[in-house]
Amino acid sequence: MAASLPPWCVLDPLLDQWLREDLGRGDRTTQALGLTERLGTAQIRLKRSGVIAGLPLVERVFQRLSTQVEFDNVQPEGTVCAQPTMVARLRGPLDVLLLGERLALNCLMRLSGVATLTRTYAQAIADLPTQLVDTRKTTPGLRLLEKYAVAVGGGVNHRYGLDDAIMIKDNHIVAAGGITAAVAQVRQQSPFPLAIEVETETLEQVREAIALGVDVIMLDNMSIAEMKTAVAQIRSAAPHIKIEASGNISLETLRAVALTGVDYISTSATITQAPWLDFSMTILEVG
Repeated sequence: MAASLPPWCVLDPLLDQWLREDLGRGDRTTQALGLTERLGTAQIRLKRSGVIAGLPLVERVFQRLSTQVEFDNVQPEGTVCAQPTMVARLRGPLDVLLLGERLALNCLMRLSGVATLTRTYAQAIADLPTQLVDTRKTTPGLRLLEKYAVAVGGGVNHRYGLDDAIMIKDNHIVAAGGITAAVAQVRQQSPFPLAIEVETETLEQVREAIALGVDVIMLDNMSIAEMKTAVAQIRSAAPHIKIEASGNISLETLRAVALTGVDYISTSATITQAPWLDFSMTILEVG
């Protein structure tokens, strides 16, 4: 599935909030230099290799400040760059270019970092049918964008929020008095057509979830041997049930987990461990 940003009516309030945070009562430096009536041309450069994610946001940041800014994508969104390169050109009022620079680069650096690490993970299992999936471990306020960056990098988005699906996790199981009791209760209360996923930690729990006919079984923090056994049992008894592996997934363990035959591997690492990718903006001409 191609990566797709949410509509601007959803993102614009976020961008405006972030602009207000940075601008405060105004850019004292730009105002003092008297740059409000002058035009300029700038370029944005990627300073190391990586996957570009966030250029539409960069353009939108400057549009929120002025419709006079012209934005030219030199590299398309999602491009895998093997070396430093120019990714975009801008022309417009100098004060606007300087006002939007930091927020635009922050968005680009964060999302490109997530997309780059995601691609590393996705490429490690690209020849296998298992899909790489993200989680809800995201930066507050950035979930929509970080998950977009995962998709740009070749990953698949898990649920965006608690209202996307029924996921019965360990604490739900304890609170409800067991997997069977939890599934019975949610089937009475949950709206159609939400899928039901159950987290399991033992083979006994796997067999219980199979008998209940849930939609997805998560194998949480199981050993490779346990996962292989669980996958075999699920495929034999209920091949329609999807299987997700989760828990302490790393780049080193990713492929071994995929080779157990699970449908999905979910990991927070592509977001929580992603370094920012370095970009810079340089004023080239003033006129």
